[in-house]
Amino acid sequence: MKAQPFPTDNRQSDNRNMEAMILAAGLGTRLRPLTHDVPKALVEVNGVPMLERTARRLIDAGADRLIINIHHHADAVRKFVEEKKGFGVEVEISEEPGQPFETGGGIKYAEPLFKKEAPFIVHNSDILTDLDLKGLYAAHQENDALATLACRTPETNRYLIFDESANLAGYATKDGQEHYITDADMAGQVQKLDFCGVQVISPEIFGLMTEEGVFSIINVYVRLVRDEGERIVPFRVDGALWQDIGTHERLEEAHRLAAEKLGES
Repeated sequence: MKAQPFPTDNRQSDNRNMEAMILAAGLGTRLRPLTHDVPKALVEVNGVPMLERTARRLIDAGADRLIINIHHHADAVRKFVEEKKGFGVEVEISEEPGQPFETGGGIKYAEPLFKKEAPFIVHNSDILTDLDLKGLYAAHQENDALATLACRTPETNRYLIFDESANLAGYATKDGQEHYITDADMAGQVQKLDFCGVQVISPEIFGLMTEEGVFSIINVYVRLVRDEGERIVPFRVDGALWQDIGTHERLEEAHRLAAEKLGES
């Protein structure tokens, strides 16, 4: 693993010890030809690269140490972080060889870079959002769960299902087929929610991931709930701004929402 620490920029430490991982290794194939020369993480919304937006929001929420995974145009991302002096905090870079490892694989590959002293936030870099990161982190600290997922009302047939005790109980695939993974009584009230790509995870996850290579963290959660009785719970963010930039149309919508909702020109 290639790892590069960036020193702090004379930032005063307040001993928060909160780590956060930014997922920035995506290829951005649906944004081509833009991403032929620019990594998806550095695509700009109203003049601000998404990686910088994400990093500064995480720092504002209390993160004083960032882990960023990279792959596509890795040198460009690394140079950008260097030019920004690590956004004023300690930054570790996890460069994934061969191909992006997806969420679960990326987190597992970066394990040696984590201090594992407290729960950590994981945030996709391709999401424009103003969801309450402090609230999400506080909620995780208060519940007895392995992971707390920022979720909202689904807009497609693909979603997660949580039982009446707010534990992950199943999921629906993009064709609308529902799959339940627990023996919980589904006669009670269930929540069908869309995962927003932002979550808080307890460091115990590293000892529980048996998967190798390229894999989704959701697949890990499904296995751990089904086989080990772990708790994966939602944190509702329905009223928050949320827009991914995965396509040219969505990127244009992100420009509009940043101007309208965030007051940016």
